[in-house]
Amino acid sequence: MLASPRRSTPRTSEMIPAAELPAFQSRLLAWFAGAKRDLDWRRTSDPYHVWISEIMLQQTRVATVLPYYRRFLTQFPSVDALARARPDVVLRYWAGLGYYSRARNLHRAAKEIVAQHEGNFPKRLEEALALPGIGPYTAAAVLSIAYGEPHAVLDGNVARVLARLGAIRGELRQPITWRELADAANALLPAQGTHDAGPGDWNQAMMELGATLCTPRAPQCGGCPVARWCRAHTLGIAGVLPSARKKRQPISLALSAAVLLDARGRTLVLRQKGDHGILFSSLWQFPAIQASRPDARKLARYLQSVFGVSAELQPLPPARHTVTFRKILLAPFLVRVRKLPAPRRSTMGGVRKPVLSELERLPISSATQKIAAAALAALAAS
Repeated sequence: MLASPRRSTPRTSEMIPAAELPAFQSRLLAWFAGAKRDLDWRRTSDPYHVWISEIMLQQTRVATVLPYYRRFLTQFPSVDALARARPDVVLRYWAGLGYYSRARNLHRAAKEIVAQHEGNFPKRLEEALALPGIGPYTAAAVLSIAYGEPHAVLDGNVARVLARLGAIRGELRQPITWRELADAANALLPAQGTHDAGPGDWNQAMMELGATLCTPRAPQCGGCPVARWCRAHTLGIAGVLPSARKKRQPISLALSAAVLLDARGRTLVLRQKGDHGILFSSLWQFPAIQASRPDARKLARYLQSVFGVSAELQPLPPARHTVTFRKILLAPFLVRVRKLPAPRRSTMGGVRKPVLSELERLPISSATQKIAAAALAALAAS
Protein backbone atom coordinates (compact mmCIF):
# COMPACT_ATOMS: atom_id res chain seq x y z
CA MET A 1 0.00 0.00 0.00
CA LEU A 2 1.04 3.59 -0.45
CA ALA A 3 2.43 5.67 2.36
CA SER A 4 -0.05 7.52 4.53
CA PRO A 5 -0.51 11.18 3.50
CA ARG A 6 0.66 12.16 6.99
CA ARG A 7 3.99 10.42 6.53
CA SER A 8 6.57 11.22 3.87
CA THR A 9 8.08 7.72 4.18
CA PRO A 10 6.65 4.33 5.11
CA ARG A 11 7.89 2.67 8.22
CA THR A 12 10.77 0.28 7.60
CA SER A 13 8.52 -2.65 8.45
CA GLU A 14 6.21 -1.49 5.66
CA MET A 15 9.11 -1.03 3.23
CA ILE A 16 10.61 -4.51 3.70
CA PRO A 17 8.64 -7.01 5.83
CA ALA A 18 10.75 -8.32 8.71
CA ALA A 19 10.40 -11.91 7.57
CA GLU A 20 11.83 -11.02 4.16
CA LEU A 21 14.60 -8.69 5.32
CA PRO A 22 17.32 -11.40 5.47
CA ALA A 23 16.52 -12.47 1.91
CA PHE A 24 16.56 -8.85 0.75
CA GLN A 25 19.95 -8.31 2.36
CA SER A 26 21.40 -11.55 0.99
CA ARG A 27 20.28 -10.80 -2.56
CA LEU A 28 21.77 -7.31 -2.54
CA LEU A 29 25.07 -8.41 -0.99
CA ALA A 30 25.43 -11.32 -3.42
CA TRP A 31 24.80 -8.99 -6.34
CA PHE A 32 27.36 -6.50 -5.06
CA ALA A 33 30.01 -9.20 -4.60
CA GLY A 34 29.76 -10.10 -8.27
CA ALA A 35 28.88 -6.79 -9.92
CA LYS A 36 30.81 -4.13 -8.01
CA ARG A 37 33.17 -1.92 -9.95
CA ASP A 38 36.88 -2.41 -9.32
CA LEU A 39 37.81 0.95 -7.80
CA ASP A 40 41.06 1.86 -6.07
CA TRP A 41 39.45 2.74 -2.75
CA ARG A 42 37.66 -0.62 -2.63
CA ARG A 43 40.98 -2.43 -2.45
CA THR A 44 41.79 -1.02 0.96
CA SER A 45 40.27 -0.43 4.37
CA ASP A 46 42.89 2.18 5.28
CA PRO A 47 40.86 4.93 7.00
CA TYR A 48 42.97 7.69 5.43
CA HIS A 49 42.47 6.33 1.91
CA VAL A 50 38.74 5.81 2.47
CA TRP A 51 38.38 9.32 3.86
CA ILE A 52 40.18 10.92 0.90
CA SER A 53 38.04 9.01 -1.58
CA GLU A 54 34.78 9.92 0.14
CA ILE A 55 35.63 13.62 0.20
CA MET A 56 36.68 13.61 -3.45
CA LEU A 57 33.55 11.73 -4.53
CA GLN A 58 31.23 14.36 -3.10
CA GLN A 59 29.35 15.81 -6.09
CA THR A 60 32.07 14.50 -8.42
CA ARG A 61 31.99 11.61 -10.88
CA VAL A 62 34.06 8.47 -10.27
CA ALA A 63 35.87 8.80 -13.61
CA THR A 64 36.95 12.33 -12.69
CA VAL A 65 38.08 11.37 -9.20
CA LEU A 66 40.29 8.38 -10.07
CA PRO A 67 43.36 10.23 -11.43
CA TYR A 68 43.13 12.89 -8.71
CA TYR A 69 42.88 10.24 -6.01
CA ARG A 70 46.00 8.49 -7.27
CA ARG A 71 48.06 11.67 -7.59
CA PHE A 72 46.90 12.98 -4.23
CA LEU A 73 47.90 9.81 -2.37
CA THR A 74 51.23 9.69 -4.17
CA GLN A 75 51.97 13.22 -3.01
CA PHE A 76 50.39 12.83 0.45
CA PRO A 77 50.71 9.11 1.34
CA SER A 78 49.65 9.56 4.96
CA VAL A 79 47.59 11.87 7.12
CA ASP A 80 50.84 13.12 8.64
CA ALA A 81 52.18 14.05 5.20
CA LEU A 82 48.96 15.90 4.43
CA ALA A 83 49.03 17.74 7.76
CA ARG A 84 52.63 18.89 7.17
CA ALA A 85 51.99 20.11 3.62
CA ARG A 86 51.63 23.78 2.75
CA PRO A 87 48.10 24.87 1.85
CA ASP A 88 49.29 25.96 -1.60
CA VAL A 89 50.59 22.49 -2.35
CA VAL A 90 47.38 20.81 -1.20
CA LEU A 91 45.32 23.11 -3.43
CA ARG A 92 47.65 22.45 -6.37
CA TYR A 93 46.92 18.73 -6.21
CA TRP A 94 43.21 19.44 -5.83
CA ALA A 95 43.01 22.04 -8.61
CA GLY A 96 40.44 21.03 -11.21
CA LEU A 97 38.23 18.99 -8.86
CA GLY A 98 36.22 22.04 -7.82
CA TYR A 99 34.48 22.74 -4.49
CA TYR A 100 37.81 23.87 -3.05
CA SER A 101 36.53 24.17 0.49
CA ARG A 102 36.80 20.37 0.53
CA ALA A 103 40.58 20.59 0.12
CA ARG A 104 40.91 23.29 2.78
CA ASN A 105 38.82 21.25 5.21
CA LEU A 106 40.83 18.12 4.43
CA HIS A 107 44.00 19.95 5.34
CA ARG A 108 42.53 21.37 8.53
CA ALA A 109 41.12 17.98 9.53
CA ALA A 110 44.46 16.28 8.90
CA LYS A 111 46.12 18.71 11.30
CA GLU A 112 43.48 17.99 13.95
CA ILE A 113 43.81 14.22 13.48
CA VAL A 114 47.57 14.45 14.00
CA ALA A 115 47.28 16.81 16.95
CA GLN A 116 44.29 15.26 18.74
CA HIS A 117 44.01 11.65 17.57
CA GLU A 118 47.63 10.49 17.25
CA GLY A 119 47.38 10.49 13.46
CA ASN A 120 44.44 8.06 13.30
CA PHE A 121 41.00 8.87 11.92
CA PRO A 122 38.78 8.66 15.02
CA LYS A 123 36.54 5.62 15.44
CA ARG A 124 33.88 7.35 17.52
CA LEU A 125 31.09 8.97 15.52
CA GLU A 126 31.03 12.11 17.67
CA GLU A 127 34.76 12.66 17.23
CA ALA A 128 34.58 12.10 13.48
CA LEU A 129 31.72 14.59 13.15
CA ALA A 130 33.78 17.19 15.02
CA LEU A 131 36.41 17.25 12.25
CA PRO A 132 36.25 20.02 9.61
CA GLY A 133 34.35 18.97 6.51
CA ILE A 134 32.93 15.76 8.04
CA GLY A 135 29.16 15.40 8.00
CA PRO A 136 26.90 12.44 8.84
CA TYR A 137 27.35 10.75 5.46
CA THR A 138 31.16 10.96 5.37
CA ALA A 139 31.49 9.90 9.00
CA ALA A 140 29.23 6.87 8.47
CA ALA A 141 31.03 5.89 5.27
CA VAL A 142 34.54 6.05 6.74
CA LEU A 143 33.64 4.38 10.03
CA SER A 144 31.70 1.54 8.38
CA ILE A 145 34.15 0.84 5.55
CA ALA A 146 37.40 1.32 7.48
CA TYR A 147 36.40 0.09 10.94
CA GLY A 148 33.28 -2.01 10.40
CA GLU A 149 31.21 0.26 12.64
CA PRO A 150 27.43 -0.23 12.20
CA HIS A 151 26.48 3.12 10.71
CA ALA A 152 24.30 3.30 7.59
CA VAL A 153 25.10 5.93 4.95
CA LEU A 154 22.55 8.18 3.35
CA ASP A 155 23.53 10.04 0.20
CA GLY A 156 21.67 10.83 -3.01
CA ASN A 157 22.10 7.32 -4.40
CA VAL A 158 20.89 5.57 -1.25
CA ALA A 159 17.99 8.01 -0.83
CA ARG A 160 16.86 7.27 -4.39
CA VAL A 161 16.96 3.51 -3.76
CA LEU A 162 14.93 3.93 -0.57
CA ALA A 163 12.45 6.26 -2.27
CA ARG A 164 11.73 3.64 -4.92
CA LEU A 165 11.61 0.74 -2.48
CA GLY A 166 8.92 2.56 -0.52
CA ALA A 167 7.31 4.49 -3.42
CA ILE A 168 8.05 7.69 -1.55
CA ARG A 169 6.81 10.87 -3.16
CA GLY A 170 7.77 14.46 -2.54
CA GLU A 171 11.07 16.26 -1.97
CA LEU A 172 13.48 13.85 -0.30
CA ARG A 173 15.72 16.61 1.04
CA GLN A 174 13.01 18.01 3.25
CA PRO A 175 14.46 17.72 6.79
CA ILE A 176 11.72 15.45 8.17
CA THR A 177 11.83 13.16 5.13
CA TRP A 178 15.63 12.99 5.18
CA ARG A 179 15.59 12.03 8.87
CA GLU A 180 13.06 9.28 8.20
CA LEU A 181 15.15 8.03 5.29
CA ALA A 182 18.18 7.93 7.61
CA ASP A 183 16.16 5.87 10.08
CA ALA A 184 15.10 3.52 7.28
CA ALA A 185 18.69 3.15 6.06
CA ASN A 186 19.86 2.21 9.56
CA ALA A 187 16.98 -0.25 10.01
CA LEU A 188 17.91 -2.05 6.76
CA LEU A 189 21.55 -2.36 7.85
CA PRO A 190 22.22 -6.06 8.55
CA ALA A 191 22.79 -6.92 12.18
CA GLN A 192 26.35 -7.92 12.96
CA GLY A 193 26.94 -11.62 12.44
CA THR A 194 23.92 -12.19 10.18
CA HIS A 195 25.99 -12.06 6.98
CA ASP A 196 29.63 -12.60 6.09
CA ALA A 197 29.80 -9.04 4.74
CA GLY A 198 30.18 -6.13 7.14
CA PRO A 199 28.47 -2.72 7.37
CA GLY A 200 30.96 -1.24 4.90
CA ASP A 201 30.03 -3.78 2.23
CA TRP A 202 26.34 -3.16 2.83
CA ASN A 203 26.72 0.60 2.51
CA GLN A 204 28.76 0.24 -0.66
CA ALA A 205 26.18 -2.19 -2.07
CA MET A 206 23.37 0.30 -1.51
CA MET A 207 25.41 3.10 -3.08
CA GLU A 208 26.48 0.90 -6.00
CA LEU A 209 22.88 -0.06 -6.70
CA GLY A 210 21.91 3.59 -6.90
CA ALA A 211 24.93 4.53 -8.99
CA THR A 212 24.71 1.75 -11.58
CA LEU A 213 21.15 0.34 -11.82
CA CYS A 214 18.75 2.47 -9.78
CA THR A 215 19.86 5.59 -11.62
CA PRO A 216 18.02 8.93 -11.70
CA ARG A 217 16.82 8.36 -15.26
CA ALA A 218 15.77 5.08 -16.86
CA PRO A 219 16.38 2.77 -13.89
CA GLN A 220 17.35 -0.75 -15.00
CA CYS A 221 14.71 -2.58 -13.01
CA GLY A 222 15.12 -5.74 -15.09
CA GLY A 223 18.63 -6.22 -13.75
CA CYS A 224 17.94 -5.12 -10.18
CA PRO A 225 18.60 -7.87 -7.62
CA VAL A 226 15.92 -6.53 -5.25
CA ALA A 227 13.22 -5.49 -7.71
CA ARG A 228 10.72 -7.91 -6.17
CA TRP A 229 10.72 -5.79 -3.00
CA CYS A 230 10.48 -2.44 -4.83
CA ARG A 231 7.06 -0.84 -4.48
CA ALA A 232 7.74 1.74 -7.19
CA HIS A 233 8.65 -1.07 -9.63
CA THR A 234 5.47 -2.96 -8.74
CA LEU A 235 3.37 0.17 -9.31
CA GLY A 236 5.21 1.01 -12.55
CA ILE A 237 6.35 4.41 -11.29
CA ALA A 238 10.08 3.82 -10.74
CA GLY A 239 10.90 6.10 -13.64
CA VAL A 240 9.17 9.10 -12.06
CA LEU A 241 10.45 8.67 -8.51
CA PRO A 242 11.87 10.32 -6.59
CA SER A 243 10.29 13.67 -7.34
CA ALA A 244 12.60 16.05 -9.17
CA ARG A 245 14.52 18.27 -6.82
CA LYS A 246 13.96 21.96 -7.32
CA LYS A 247 17.11 23.35 -8.87
CA ARG A 248 18.42 26.84 -8.55
CA GLN A 249 17.95 28.84 -11.71
CA PRO A 250 21.22 29.06 -13.65
CA ILE A 251 23.00 32.39 -13.78
CA SER A 252 24.86 33.46 -16.90
CA LEU A 253 27.83 35.76 -16.53
CA ALA A 254 31.06 36.67 -18.26
CA LEU A 255 34.54 36.71 -16.81
CA SER A 256 36.84 39.07 -18.70
CA ALA A 257 40.41 38.13 -17.82
CA ALA A 258 43.73 39.80 -18.63
CA VAL A 259 46.74 37.63 -19.41
CA LEU A 260 49.55 40.10 -18.79
CA LEU A 261 52.75 39.02 -20.54
CA ASP A 262 56.24 40.48 -20.42
CA ALA A 263 59.13 39.91 -22.82
CA ARG A 264 60.41 36.96 -20.76
CA GLY A 265 57.12 35.09 -21.10
CA ARG A 266 56.09 35.75 -17.52
CA THR A 267 52.53 36.53 -16.51
CA LEU A 268 50.80 37.85 -13.41
CA VAL A 269 48.32 35.92 -11.29
CA LEU A 270 46.81 36.82 -7.96
CA ARG A 271 44.55 35.81 -5.18
CA GLN A 272 41.78 38.33 -4.97
CA LYS A 273 39.81 39.41 -1.94
CA GLY A 274 36.19 40.46 -2.00
CA ASP A 275 33.78 39.97 -4.88
CA HIS A 276 36.44 39.49 -7.56
CA GLY A 277 37.60 36.22 -6.01
CA ILE A 278 34.20 34.69 -5.36
CA LEU A 279 34.35 32.12 -8.18
CA PHE A 280 37.75 30.57 -7.52
CA SER A 281 38.44 31.24 -3.88
CA SER A 282 42.01 30.60 -2.64
CA LEU A 283 43.31 29.76 -6.13
CA TRP A 284 45.65 31.76 -8.31
CA GLN A 285 43.91 33.48 -11.20
CA PHE A 286 44.42 36.14 -13.82
CA PRO A 287 43.26 39.70 -13.11
CA ALA A 288 39.59 39.66 -14.10
CA ILE A 289 36.24 41.34 -13.76
CA GLN A 290 32.76 39.81 -13.69
CA ALA A 291 29.88 41.24 -15.69
CA SER A 292 26.82 40.13 -17.60
CA ARG A 293 28.84 40.09 -20.83
CA PRO A 294 32.48 40.48 -21.92
CA ASP A 295 33.60 44.04 -21.27
CA ALA A 296 37.04 45.06 -22.54
CA ARG A 297 36.57 48.68 -21.51
CA LYS A 298 35.70 47.81 -17.94
CA LEU A 299 38.65 45.40 -17.79
CA ALA A 300 40.95 48.13 -19.12
CA ARG A 301 39.73 50.54 -16.43
CA TYR A 302 40.31 47.86 -13.79
CA LEU A 303 43.88 47.26 -15.02
CA GLN A 304 44.56 50.99 -14.99
CA SER A 305 43.06 51.53 -11.55
CA VAL A 306 44.62 48.55 -9.78
CA PHE A 307 47.87 47.99 -11.67
CA GLY A 308 48.54 51.26 -13.50
CA VAL A 309 48.57 49.35 -16.80
CA SER A 310 47.55 51.09 -20.00
CA ALA A 311 48.06 48.73 -22.94
CA GLU A 312 46.20 47.21 -25.84
CA LEU A 313 43.90 44.34 -24.99
CA GLN A 314 44.15 41.63 -27.64
CA PRO A 315 40.99 39.47 -27.56
CA LEU A 316 41.52 35.72 -27.48
CA PRO A 317 39.05 32.95 -28.34
CA PRO A 318 36.37 32.67 -25.64
CA ALA A 319 35.56 29.48 -23.76
CA ARG A 320 32.62 28.13 -21.77
CA HIS A 321 32.84 27.09 -18.14
CA THR A 322 30.28 25.93 -15.59
CA VAL A 323 30.50 26.19 -11.80
CA THR A 324 27.44 24.70 -10.04
CA PHE A 325 24.56 26.97 -11.14
CA ARG A 326 26.77 29.52 -12.90
CA LYS A 327 27.26 29.39 -16.66
CA ILE A 328 30.37 31.41 -17.35
CA LEU A 329 31.65 32.82 -20.61
CA LEU A 330 35.42 33.15 -20.30
CA ALA A 331 36.62 36.15 -22.31
CA PRO A 332 40.44 36.26 -22.18
CA PHE A 333 42.57 39.15 -23.41
CA LEU A 334 46.32 39.12 -24.02
CA VAL A 335 48.02 42.24 -22.67
CA ARG A 336 51.70 42.69 -23.53
CA VAL A 337 53.64 44.83 -21.07
CA ARG A 338 57.27 45.87 -20.78
CA LYS A 339 57.29 45.10 -17.08
CA LEU A 340 54.80 43.21 -14.94
CA PRO A 341 53.23 45.64 -12.45
CA ALA A 342 52.53 45.48 -8.76
CA PRO A 343 48.96 46.14 -7.61
CA ARG A 344 48.27 49.66 -6.39
CA ARG A 345 45.50 48.62 -4.00
CA SER A 346 45.61 46.32 -1.00
CA THR A 347 42.71 44.21 -2.31
CA MET A 348 44.92 41.28 -3.26
CA GLY A 349 45.60 38.16 -1.23
CA GLY A 350 48.94 37.70 -2.97
CA VAL A 351 50.67 38.14 -6.34
CA ARG A 352 52.84 35.71 -8.31
CA LYS A 353 54.71 36.21 -11.59
CA PRO A 354 55.29 32.73 -13.08
CA VAL A 355 56.25 31.85 -16.63
CA LEU A 356 52.95 31.45 -18.48
CA SER A 357 53.83 28.00 -19.82
CA GLU A 358 54.58 26.82 -16.26
CA LEU A 359 51.42 28.20 -14.69
CA GLU A 360 50.03 24.75 -13.84
CA ARG A 361 52.70 24.38 -11.16
CA LEU A 362 50.46 26.63 -9.07
CA PRO A 363 47.02 25.71 -7.74
CA ILE A 364 44.71 27.09 -10.42
CA SER A 365 41.15 26.31 -11.46
CA SER A 366 40.19 24.61 -14.70
CA ALA A 367 38.80 27.97 -15.84
CA THR A 368 42.22 29.56 -15.41
CA GLN A 369 43.71 26.61 -17.28
CA LYS A 370 41.36 27.33 -20.21
CA ILE A 371 42.34 31.01 -20.24
CA ALA A 372 46.04 30.15 -20.15
CA ALA A 373 45.60 27.60 -22.94
CA ALA A 374 43.96 30.23 -25.15
CA ALA A 375 46.90 32.60 -24.58
CA LEU A 376 49.52 29.92 -25.24
CA ALA A 377 47.74 28.85 -28.43
CA ALA A 378 47.68 32.45 -29.67
CA LEU A 379 51.38 32.87 -28.91
CA ALA A 380 52.25 29.63 -30.71
CA ALA A 381 50.32 30.76 -33.79
CA SER A 382 51.91 34.23 -33.92
